[in-house]
Amino acid sequence: MIKKSFLILMALLMTGVVAKAQNDDYNVISTAVPSMIIAPDARSAGMGDLGVSSAPDVYSMHWNAAKYAFIEDDFSVGLAYTPWLRKLVSDMNIAYLAVSKRVSSRSTIAGSVRYFNLGDINFRGNNNEDLGTYRPNEFSVDLCYSRKLGDYLSAAVAARYIYSHITQGVNNYAKPAWSVAADIGVYYQKPIYFSTVDGEFAWGIAITNMGSKMSYTNANSRTDFIPTNLRLGPTIKINIDDYNSIALSVDVNKLLVPTPPIYALDSLGQVTDVIEKGMDPNVSMIQGMIQSFYDAPGGFNEEMRELTLSIGAEYWYNKVFAVRAGFFHEDRTKGNRRYLTFGAGLRYNVFALDVSYLVPVNNTATSGTNPLEGTMRFNLAFNINKWDKNTKLEKKD
Repeated sequence: MIKKSFLILMALLMTGVVAKAQNDDYNVISTAVPSMIIAPDARSAGMGDLGVSSAPDVYSMHWNAAKYAFIEDDFSVGLAYTPWLRKLVSDMNIAYLAVSKRVSSRSTIAGSVRYFNLGDINFRGNNNEDLGTYRPNEFSVDLCYSRKLGDYLSAAVAARYIYSHITQGVNNYAKPAWSVAADIGVYYQKPIYFSTVDGEFAWGIAITNMGSKMSYTNANSRTDFIPTNLRLGPTIKINIDDYNSIALSVDVNKLLVPTPPIYALDSLGQVTDVIEKGMDPNVSMIQGMIQSFYDAPGGFNEEMRELTLSIGAEYWYNKVFAVRAGFFHEDRTKGNRRYLTFGAGLRYNVFALDVSYLVPVNNTATSGTNPLEGTMRFNLAFNINKWDKNTKLEKKD
């Protein structure tokens, strides 16, 4: 029987988490806790995994916490669930809980908890001896404050604690890893008017997971970057009439993590520690963020290939029923994730239900399938006591 640990490794390889060997043109950026950049909610996932400038909701923490300042609801609670990589394993999943509370007409606080369960994994020793079956996991807890800086502009800061326990004490030299990180975000939203219709234009920019490196060894001999990410993009929403509206969004993402260099080979063809192209990735978090814009071994062309693109649309009928679609693109040499997404949403009174479905447009060369194929996400939200802008605008901080 194939061990699940091997399956998970293969899944990470095929979803762009682990860098490939340097004897080809692949040069994927790897980080610790890659689960932190997986879209947690079905609404954003249904639009191609985007959300930096889409309409605010309780799940805005992952995308751009500055959107919370414009959320329409006084108090919201959301619970999202994603069965992950079910083409390979049957018990891996991501659960996400988010809460937001408006504290004034200009300020909102919010928090979320993310839990990534890797399922039951049987560990084996060097001699194939049974070391037991464990359930590795990762989780994060965060809190943010979002505030309007004017009628159309808002900003937010967030703090996050990240914990990863993937070895479960099997290796005496291994340990759980943790990190403390921060997010910053800016969001702009303004009404727009045409000759016969009106709508809204929005844009957003956010840098997430700016934090300390993580180490899984007692000796701290190796530390890994967490997935610090830059996300930006616009949204335009058109109110076709009193019952119909459509929004189009674009997100551009870049990992602010050093690109792996190309190392020189010795006379036997073995990889050495001498950097032939690129820059030393063993730098501080701040230096790594700055260096990530110019350190790719392939120069500017490779830097541009490190950008991922999400394009999505959301149609609403009577603010009750929504249909969504999107496309996500990642360069072949940087992970090769390319897929279409579809989704739907339903709002009734204080309840909101969303679902999304992923359809890959490329397969892996080895298996002819894609481990992301058929990925579904579900989320349920409760939006309580809708904020009355007309009667509460005078509320003071």
